[in-house]
Amino acid sequence: MMLKKIAIVAGLGLALSAAAEAQTPRKGGAIRMTAPYGSSFTSMDIHTTQRAQDEIYAKGLHRSLYIWDSAEGKPVPELAREVTVSGGGLVHTFKLRDDAYFHHGRRMTADDIIWSYNRIMDGTKAYPGARFVRVIEGAAAVEKGEAKEISGLKKIDDFTLEMKLTEKVDPGFYFFTALTSIYPADEAAKEGFIQKPIGLGPFKFVEHVPGSRVVLERFDKFYKPGKPYADKLIVSLMGEAAARDVAFRNKEIDTSVLGPAQYVAYQADLNLKGTIVEVAEVFTRYMGMNPGFKPFSDKRVRQAINHAIDTDLIISKLVKGKAYRATSWLPLTSPLYDKAIKPYAFDPAKAKQLLADAGYPTGFEFEWTASQNESWGLPIVEAIIPMLDRVGIKVKVKQVETAVLAELARKGDFQAYIYSQSTGPDPQAALKCFYSSTPQSACNYMSFKNADFDKMIDEAGQTDDAARRVQLLQKANALLYDEAPVWFFNYNKAVMAVQPWLKGVQLNATELTHQNVEDLWVDETSPAK
Repeated sequence: MMLKKIAIVAGLGLALSAAAEAQTPRKGGAIRMTAPYGSSFTSMDIHTTQRAQDEIYAKGLHRSLYIWDSAEGKPVPELAREVTVSGGGLVHTFKLRDDAYFHHGRRMTADDIIWSYNRIMDGTKAYPGARFVRVIEGAAAVEKGEAKEISGLKKIDDFTLEMKLTEKVDPGFYFFTALTSIYPADEAAKEGFIQKPIGLGPFKFVEHVPGSRVVLERFDKFYKPGKPYADKLIVSLMGEAAARDVAFRNKEIDTSVLGPAQYVAYQADLNLKGTIVEVAEVFTRYMGMNPGFKPFSDKRVRQAINHAIDTDLIISKLVKGKAYRATSWLPLTSPLYDKAIKPYAFDPAKAKQLLADAGYPTGFEFEWTASQNESWGLPIVEAIIPMLDRVGIKVKVKQVETAVLAELARKGDFQAYIYSQSTGPDPQAALKCFYSSTPQSACNYMSFKNADFDKMIDEAGQTDDAARRVQLLQKANALLYDEAPVWFFNYNKAVMAVQPWLKGVQLNATELTHQNVEDLWVDETSPAK
């Protein structure tokens, strides 16, 4: 399904000025990016981790079948020169590039794509990318151990691949993230691969210093002529906002994600104001509730929590306006965002009544798992505790590191947690996270099950009527609003400071830190020559 472009709200940052973009890109130098979402990378095996943190380095090291084009607001073919559609919209035939080389020197073929997707569907490993590959016919059978190979993937020749899908969707929205990166089949099966990963990307692996950085260097046989421009890409771990601030002001890093407090401070500083770029991202922040914990199995309790929290106040005072109020799951930037849905009203009296109706007139106690993240972690939870206490709900906080939080969510090891989750750019794929047969390890963290919801998603995936598909997906999104499997918090406005010497930054609405790094370059004023 072809969707209209994602709308973006962009800052007029110096790094994106028309004058800067008109310059001839300079060869050489180092690009120094930051990984701002925690104190570690989860793994050098990008198939194993859905964290935005890990995809920052993976954008340099790996490539997927498609790539996100921020200017167009859609995925475009990356490892294929041509895609034809047949079989009533279910069969996609890819004419693959014949000049895409892995870092160890071998050319990529259709076999590598087939091997990579089969690896991702290994049901014993619960790889998060399985949520996307599952759209290929026969992938679910491999996941369940009923088949050895995905039947919907067929090699025509070394550079022609046929893919049969189970739904009439644009595969670009399923195969553009690093979760579905193509690995070299001959090398990736070896034990040492994760210590020294090999990809198709513009930069090749040099080193990973745990807790510190990943260093990559220019790959001279990259298939885009003249790219990458830079000689080196360094991604440094910097989870603390204060550390990023000092490093950015000292010109030690080229990019720095800004939290709410820094956003306000940088806007007020004449020397820093021009470094800001911003975009409305396809992320929803929320509190997920485990229906296995008895109170949360009742819809009225979940609705009560949404009414008990003064969400607008939190966005205004704590998030400093660096967000948009969430209504249901699909964000403002989704082509199917429904303006007709109004957010849950702050109404403690109604919350108390709903709790009483559900059999909890005096409330209950639950454990809330949270990270330190200032935008969607502990500071938010601490502000909510007295609001919930007002309606009789007591909170015990369990604080964990962000990487641990992601794993606990995938395992269902929580009563409630607070998180930021990608909810785009394709609404059908985003809503699939609540489809009953989507495993918890993929993205159905709340183990949500609703027959009416499943029916809407199934019909949307098979209809040829675009208007009917829109109607069905919006109805499914409205059902989520009513069922309230989560507290709907906000949709993120991503803000990043970019040094004036770094050029080519893309306003990526799927995640601002995820840059197609081959297009970035530094001018002669960069301290990192």
